Amino acid sequence: MLYHKTFLHKTSDTWVVFIHGAGGSNVVWFKQLREFKKQFNVLLVDLRGHGKSKKEYTKAEIYKFDEIALDVIHTMDHLNIKKAHFVGISLGCIVIRAMDKLAPGRAESIILGGAVIQFNSRIKALVSTAKLLQSILPYMWLYKINAWILIPYKKDVASRKLFIREAIRLGEREFKKWLHMSTEIKGQLQDYLKQEASAPVLYLMGDRDHMFLPMVTNLVKQHFNSKLEIIRNSGHVCNLDQPDVFNERSIQFIKSISG
Repeated sequence: MLYHKTFLHKTSDTWVVFIHGAGGSNVVWFKQLREFKKQFNVLLVDLRGHGKSKKEYTKAEIYKFDEIALDVIHTMDHLNIKKAHFVGISLGCIVIRAMDKLAPGRAESIILGGAVIQFNSRIKALVSTAKLLQSILPYMWLYKINAWILIPYKKDVASRKLFIREAIRLGEREFKKWLHMSTEIKGQLQDYLKQEASAPVLYLMGDRDHMFLPMVTNLVKQHFNSKLEIIRNSGHVCNLDQPDVFNERSIQFIKSISG
């Protein structure tokens, strides 16, 4: 069972489930929790290998992405959460799409921040280089390089520092397990480009998310059930860079779906 926290609302029966990215933990949602729990029931999880879920899965030599998605679904089942609004950031967005593929109908809506939806040539080169150098360089060097590429601007330094601090807690062994899944992730993303989600999707992207914003802009033009809102003065981790805007737009979207 994943480590998880629930925050129950006195009157609402609406659930919001937050999914962090690779190298993070439920801590990355600290700027969302206060506003969301005022209006909804909230579930925070640490994905396998991350945060306080780390000790439960250390024996596994490799991870499969569908298994990671099923971890969250099983946690929801354990808590008797039939349906929820899913909110993800970065690689957590792929976990949500995997959950939706495995259990269509569990998502009332899907909010994807700093969404990773495709591996372009730069990302492929980055992953290939990391695989090549993982036996030579300390994993934190690789992760810091990755953080600087994804979050290069001085204005986003606080987000980058949090990204790196959480990665230190992840550890080298877990980092390599997630890196090993890159080939599988690439295949999953191809499927998601072709197939729409089973619920309405809101993409929230920072205007400085130079790596992924162009790809999301093109995807939304092709998918009927998706919309894109760009957050100004924000980078890849837009929930931390501009939390007030992220919260406001997310909550408005959830309310528009759940009535």
